[in-house]
Amino acid sequence: MKFVDQLPVDKKLVFLRVDFNVPLKDGRVVDDTRIRASLPTIKYLLERQARIVAASHLGRPGGKVVPELSTRPVAERLAEILGREVKFLPEIIGEEVDREKSSLNPGEILFLENLRFHPGETKDDPEFASRLAKGIEVYINDAFGTCHRANASVHALAEIIRIKGAGFLIKKEIEHLSKALKEPRHPFILITGGAKVSSKIPILRYMMRHADRIIVGGAMAYTFLKVTGKSIGASLLEEEMLGEAESILREAEDRGVEFVLPVDHRCVREIKEDSEIRVMENIEDGWIGVDIGPGTEKLFAEKIKDSAMIVWNGPMGIFEMEPFSHGTKAVAEAVASSGAYSIVGGGDSIAAIRKAGVEDKITHISTGGGASLEYLSGKTLPGLAVLEEE
Repeated sequence: MKFVDQLPVDKKLVFLRVDFNVPLKDGRVVDDTRIRASLPTIKYLLERQARIVAASHLGRPGGKVVPELSTRPVAERLAEILGREVKFLPEIIGEEVDREKSSLNPGEILFLENLRFHPGETKDDPEFASRLAKGIEVYINDAFGTCHRANASVHALAEIIRIKGAGFLIKKEIEHLSKALKEPRHPFILITGGAKVSSKIPILRYMMRHADRIIVGGAMAYTFLKVTGKSIGASLLEEEMLGEAESILREAEDRGVEFVLPVDHRCVREIKEDSEIRVMENIEDGWIGVDIGPGTEKLFAEKIKDSAMIVWNGPMGIFEMEPFSHGTKAVAEAVASSGAYSIVGGGDSIAAIRKAGVEDKITHISTGGGASLEYLSGKTLPGLAVLEEE
């Protein structure tokens, strides 16, 4: 795979696929982290007077025009950050787009409308991709967060354009995530959480080959706890995953991987911020586990402190509700103070790192979400594989 600094981009018409799927409120960007993550690539192209056609998806409009999901506010925020004009066109393909592309001067940026307003994007439609490709001389993908999806702008388009490569954001992601797979440092710990075991099975299975210890929190822990005979009350349970959970626990034992589960829980009768919270070791009938308990926080911190490498994806509880966010914050602080080579991905885990004010103590914060999970599960990502093709 070639990267942007290995490609002839000077004054060329470049299609730049970015992942600016950012939160909006009242027509304004409220978190520009993903925009800033691609600035090194954008600035590199501008310094070389490339003519940039940039595009991103935003939300899930389902192939229809949804005005609240327009990328106009994203283009406006990019212009503010860069301190220069970013032309916005409320179109994706068509004659007007083709005219704007051809009239771009060196060092100018044209930002297109939300790619997912067109049904061809999520269908990886080659005809849609060929319209996007019209006039384009170089293709650059810097949208790591979409590389696990075979969408037209990350896959079919890259098959059409001969000169292609990845931006600096993707380069950074690959460099860090590859270390966990190819150069694991020991003790190596995988910390995982979130709602469902089903979404984490691939990473649990694959990382079992590298990890010395696996720590599981969040609602997914209750399926494992059920298998071990613990009382989980009315907590979330994936009954169809009980066999899989048992198999994973058995494999961990066979491989000598320490599998660490919560020993106590913050519990409520109703999932509301003002609910009475009780700490329980065995969850009583009618009570729901919503966060790891203080005993588990200490246990997890103890298991984390001697690590040399950590991969963390997924919260320890219902992190978005303040009373149930303590466990996730405690893990964030433990990871930060460990001094380990740390890779953190997933929206809630990243939010916890920021809330705890320990961003600067994390080696790599992945923008990937699902893409980083799949990469760490050993899967081939369509958006990266296509860039390897000659």
